[in-house]
Amino acid sequence: MALTVDQKILKATKFPSEFDTPVDKKKVNMDVMKTWIAAKIENLVGDDDILVETTFNWLDEHQFPKIKEIQISLNGFLGDKSSAAFCKELWTLMISAQDSPMGVPKEMLEAKKAELQAEKVRCSQAHAGSSLTLTPLYRLPQTVDALSRRMRRKT
Repeated sequence: MALTVDQKILKATKFPSEFDTPVDKKKVNMDVMKTWIAAKIENLVGDDDILVETTFNWLDEHQFPKIKEIQISLNGFLGDKSSAAFCKELWTLMISAQDSPMGVPKEMLEAKKAELQAEKVRCSQAHAGSSLTLTPLYRLPQTVDALSRRMRRKT
């Protein structure tokens, strides 16, 4: 029995040990992963909706995606090194996501948390540097009365 080209490449390629860990797509928030995949592919090759959708289809084919076959299929689009790096990063995130109660990779949650904290610091620094003071709502009627008295004295 003759082996197909892809089967020969699968046998000849050395894959990372992470690829031996099966991932159950039902435990993964695929919307989050698809957003990451689209951004990563765009970063690698530019805007290529066909490649993005094709990658989604390869992942959607099975409940337990076959990452080794996906990497071999991506070689023609991304090249061997980029394909291997992309698939290793993808699979690491997918493993992390399936172990997470929300189906989101821990790395993504930590990155988002750091981003939000940095934004909070920027906002507090911007507020500290401004001369604008905000009047609490409970003091607003008193402030309006004081302003109207000043206006009346000027006229």
